[in-house]
Amino acid sequence: MSYNSYIDHTLLKATATTNQIITLCKEAKEFNFYAVCVNSAFVNLASNELKNTEVKVAAVIGFPLGAMSTQAKVFETKQCIKDGAHEIDMVIHIGMLKNGNYQYIEDEIADIKKACGDHTLKVIIETCYLTNEEKRMACRLALIAGADFVKTSTGFGTGGATLEDVILMKNEVGDTMKIKASGGIKDAETAKKYIDLGVSRIGTSSGITIVNSN
Repeated sequence: MSYNSYIDHTLLKATATTNQIITLCKEAKEFNFYAVCVNSAFVNLASNELKNTEVKVAAVIGFPLGAMSTQAKVFETKQCIKDGAHEIDMVIHIGMLKNGNYQYIEDEIADIKKACGDHTLKVIIETCYLTNEEKRMACRLALIAGADFVKTSTGFGTGGATLEDVILMKNEVGDTMKIKASGGIKDAETAKKYIDLGVSRIGTSSGITIVNSN
């Protein structure tokens, strides 16, 4: 099985340097990964490094807490698109979801999708902090707001992707949205389990290990 086209090759650590982002892009080209996933300050660099290649640039927005204002997230989104991002991975405002302020979540996702235009929007719901009902609600709100993907995790919370969460998300969105699993996926055996469940993308910093262990 070829895993390359599923992988968003990811480097989001606070300590990431320019040289490490350049290396990330070189690896993505060498292994023909679907995308690199970087913080917004590195989008322009990654876009230049990946010019004239098939590899996409995904940028994280409101990362990793999601607690920024909607206006700040929209501004960051527009800047990332301007800098060359093809895809946006936004973090929802988890506290607002837990408050039951669902209109806030729906409106924020819709505003960011509008700022994305034709670019792909993935909505990180950070499953480790949510009840099953909150996870289902987050998926429904992302669907209503017009997002393209729901995504399990930032990888910076108390837990990452689980097979149970992906099953729950798949049951909620069916084939109307795609699913990205991220956080803790480090080998081909685990990646295959998620792909078999129907995920379209895997966010991981272990993409080379996954491909080489296949």
